[in-house]
Amino acid sequence: MFGTITDFKLLVAENVHADKFLNSTEMKTLIKEAIIINEGLKYSGSVLIEDERISKIYPHKLPADFNFTGITVIEAAGKYLIPGVIDDQVHFREPGLTHKGEIGTESRAAAAGGVTTYMEMPNTNPQTVTQAELQKKYNRAAEVSAVNYSFYMGATNNNLEEVLKTDPSNVCGIKVFMGSSTGNMLVDDEYTLSEIFRNAHTLVATHCEDEKTIQRNLENARAKYGEMVPITEHGRIRSDEACYLSSAKAVELASKFNTRLHILHLSTAKEMNLFQPGPVKNKNITAEVCVHHLWFDERDYEKLGTLIKWNPAIKTLKDKEALWEALLTDKIDVIATDHAPHTIQEKNNTYFKAPSGGPLVQHSLVAMLEMSKKGLISPEKVVQKMCHAPADLFRIKERGYIREGYFADLVLINPKESWVVSPENVLYKCGWSPFDGFEFSHKVDTTFVNGKMVYSNNMVTPSVYGQRILFHG
Repeated sequence: MFGTITDFKLLVAENVHADKFLNSTEMKTLIKEAIIINEGLKYSGSVLIEDERISKIYPHKLPADFNFTGITVIEAAGKYLIPGVIDDQVHFREPGLTHKGEIGTESRAAAAGGVTTYMEMPNTNPQTVTQAELQKKYNRAAEVSAVNYSFYMGATNNNLEEVLKTDPSNVCGIKVFMGSSTGNMLVDDEYTLSEIFRNAHTLVATHCEDEKTIQRNLENARAKYGEMVPITEHGRIRSDEACYLSSAKAVELASKFNTRLHILHLSTAKEMNLFQPGPVKNKNITAEVCVHHLWFDERDYEKLGTLIKWNPAIKTLKDKEALWEALLTDKIDVIATDHAPHTIQEKNNTYFKAPSGGPLVQHSLVAMLEMSKKGLISPEKVVQKMCHAPADLFRIKERGYIREGYFADLVLINPKESWVVSPENVLYKCGWSPFDGFEFSHKVDTTFVNGKMVYSNNMVTPSVYGQRILFHG
């Protein structure tokens, strides 16, 4: 099991011996006889890392004359070896909201969860709506991020000139909030929307909920319940109609202007009619689903209440089943988290006062592998949707696959080590998880970022190994 949060903080701050252990990769590391899951295949093999990159893949047995001199060997028999997870939607809360999370704390939780690359959202304080603020985030991540990173440029109704300066070679995309989740970042000016979709040089990622529909539903709920609206109304307030109207509008704009559009955190059966199956490389309009919309449905509000209040809302069992079908038939292209921590004090509130969002990056991979164990999805498909597809969709350079010459962003997983989520082993700064008390059957064993061992033996290195990811524009 993990050490306590106190132990973790001591490790990061003081434990030189642990740092030496975690950095024992030297110049060459051999991950020996793992079960490699990559590009639709599962097979026994070994991977040699030299410096930052994968230098050689050995399917099946190593050559009889293999020279082990100067190589650190990690015995991996019985463990899965996969590319590092790429999470295309997180909120790490820095700057301005650091009582909830920080780039340093949340990137280390990501490493413990097998996430080696993240793309972070602009609704911080100040908001990332100028190129100067965007650069500040990159500068900060270079100082403290344990894993690789990119940051979205945020759109508003009045920063079009700044948005269109975004460089597609080193920024993951433009984020457009077509819904009210983030207050004054709502983009509802028709001219601005059209100009973003017409002129964007990079991918446009959208949060899609129709504001007018939500406000009408809120008025109806308030008329019925007053200020004590039950959390079970959340999926009806932020309804399937609200989601569909906004998503359909985004698809219409992207089709009109031939924009690279990626719709985030889809939550309804109705929206699935907007997307086509097929390989992500062949699409201009792509779709994402988050772990919580695949795991929970409206029946879980009774037990978990506002802890699972997200925008878009967790909805019905029928909606969840439709998301699963679309995922498995490749209408939905990627799985992400929308990791968005709040303190437990903030979440334990009435409907109108409790903020939306929750922490997930430490548990997203093991949650999907748990659903694989239940027969809902194959491990190969999990890797496709969490590792390969994000790399292809965002056109990331030399990551997302186990390939010779690619960066060594790799994760070893023990598929037979059970563990229970508890506040003592949660590494989010907020200190809680919606999976508290759940026993997972898979455990992240070791995480490599750019060839360095960032997480192993239940410990996260205090060193910084993350890099700014680059893109084929």
